[in-house]
Amino acid sequence: MSANRPAFRPEPLFDSATDSSALQSADSTQTWVPVIGCSADFPIEIFEPAVSQLLYHPEYNSTLILRTEIVSESENQIPATVPSFQGYQPIRCIHRKLLPRRPGRDEGLEQYCTLYGQSVSDTDADPVPSLLVLTPIVDGAGSPPYYHPRVSHLAFRYVPAEAPSIRIEAVPLPDTPLDLNSRLYRTCLALLETLHRYGWGTVTQYKKRVIHDRVVPRDAYQDLYLVLRERHKHLVNEWHEVTDPLKHVFEDIGIATFLILLWKRMYKLGPDEEGNTPLDEEPWRSWPRPPAGFVDLGCGNGLLTHILVSEGYEGCGVDVRARTSWSHYPEATQKSLRVEALDPTAFIQPDYHHPSLLPGVFLIGNHADELTPWVPVIATLCRASGYLSIPCCAWTFDSRYERSRNVPYPTGMSLDEFIETLHLGGDGSNASSYSHYRIWLASLSLHCGWKVESETLRIPSTRNWALIGREHSWNSSAEEEGARQNVLNILAEVDRRGMFKTRRPEGKAGDH
Repeated sequence: MSANRPAFRPEPLFDSATDSSALQSADSTQTWVPVIGCSADFPIEIFEPAVSQLLYHPEYNSTLILRTEIVSESENQIPATVPSFQGYQPIRCIHRKLLPRRPGRDEGLEQYCTLYGQSVSDTDADPVPSLLVLTPIVDGAGSPPYYHPRVSHLAFRYVPAEAPSIRIEAVPLPDTPLDLNSRLYRTCLALLETLHRYGWGTVTQYKKRVIHDRVVPRDAYQDLYLVLRERHKHLVNEWHEVTDPLKHVFEDIGIATFLILLWKRMYKLGPDEEGNTPLDEEPWRSWPRPPAGFVDLGCGNGLLTHILVSEGYEGCGVDVRARTSWSHYPEATQKSLRVEALDPTAFIQPDYHHPSLLPGVFLIGNHADELTPWVPVIATLCRASGYLSIPCCAWTFDSRYERSRNVPYPTGMSLDEFIETLHLGGDGSNASSYSHYRIWLASLSLHCGWKVESETLRIPSTRNWALIGREHSWNSSAEEEGARQNVLNILAEVDRRGMFKTRRPEGKAGDH
C-alpha cells in the first residue's frame, strides 16, 4: 500500500438529485439533495472509526467550535425526529452538544448523530455502519447557529461498489443556496476532505504525534481559558510593547490557565476541593497554590506575572531590565516585578539563599532563553515544589546548544523508547535541532532528580512544548542526595570552564 494518501478529487453532486442512488427517506416526506462525493480509498469497515473523529472532535474542522459534550448514547432508543431510510437500519444514536469558541457571540447547539447500517436479511449478522446523519435540535422553525450548515439533516454515506465512494447529502432549509459558491457546498467540501483524510489515516494506522491534555484535562482548560480571556482581553488594546499584542496576550492567558489548573492538581489537599462553584464566581481564588508562591524567571514584559497576580496568586517576575509595560500595570503587579540578574552559580557557595527562591516555590521558565537549562537545576537546588519550562532558543548552561551533545537516558529503556515517552510532536523523526534540544532538556530534568512530564500547550505559538516537573524521581534520601550531587557537579563544571557570565541588571538596578 502506498504511503501517500490518494489524491482528494471531489465531485459536485447537485445535478444528481434524481439519481436512484440518492438517499430515500422511508416516509418520502423529506427530499435529500446530494451535495458532494469522492472516491472512498478505504474499505467500508473503516467508515465508523473515520467518522468518529467528526463525532467526537468537530473542533478539528471548525475554528468556531470549542468542543463537543456527549449528552447520551444509545443503541435502543432512537429519537422520533431522527430520519428513517429505505434499506438502512439505525445502529446507534449519540446525543451531543456543540460548544462554541465564542459563547458571547454564538449559541451552543445540540444534535442527534445517528449511525446506520444497510439492512441485512441474516438476523444473526450485525449491519456494518455506513451512514451517519447529523440532526440539529432546534425549536420550531428556528435555524442552527452560523457555524452549522442551514440544513435539517446532514448525511455522510459510504456507497459500496466496485469503486466505492463517500458522499455528503443534506435536507436543506428553505431558501438555502445550492451552488458551488454557496456556504453549504464549501462546508461540505471541507467535511468531505476531512473524512477522506481520516479514512486513509485509519487504514495506514496513522499515529498522531502531537498529543494535548496529558497533564491538565481539556474541558477544564477550555472552560477556564474562556473566562480568563474575557477578563484580560482588554490588554490587547492597552499594549505598550512593539510586539504583537494578539499573540502575547492570548498566549500568556493560555499559560496562566494551564498553571492555575496544574497547581490545583499538584497541591490538592483532599477529595472535597473540586466543588461545583461556577467559574464566574472565581473559585480559583481558593484553589490550592504553591506554598512559597511562584517565580517567573526572565519574565520579559511581565504579562504572565500580571495575570497570575491579578487572579490572586502570590509570586514575582524577575528580569535583567524593566520593560515599558511594567509601569502601566496596577500597583500590585509593579511590586511583583523585579529587576535583577539571577546567578545560578552562586548556589555553589555554602548556605547561599536567594530571597525569592525559597523551598516550596514554583519556577516558571516561559521562553526564558539562557535561563532555560537552569530551571530544573535551580528547582533542585532551592528545593522547589515544581516547575514549568517552555523552551524557545536553544541554550546550554554557558553556550548555544549543539545537537552533537550526548543525551543520557534512563536505564532499562533505549533512547528511542525514552524519546517516545516525551511526545515531542512534529513528524516523529526528531531530526530538527529543536527536537534534539527538547530531548536533552528532558534528560537533564531526570539528571536533576525530576520525573519527566511533557505537554503540548494550547497556545498560539510554534514553541508550545512544555516540560513539567511536579514530582521527584528519587525514592530514598540516598537518591535525593545523588540528584543534588549531580546538580552540584554541573555547577562545578560550569565554574571550571569559566565561560558563564551573569548578565548585569540594566537601568537603576544596575547602578548599585
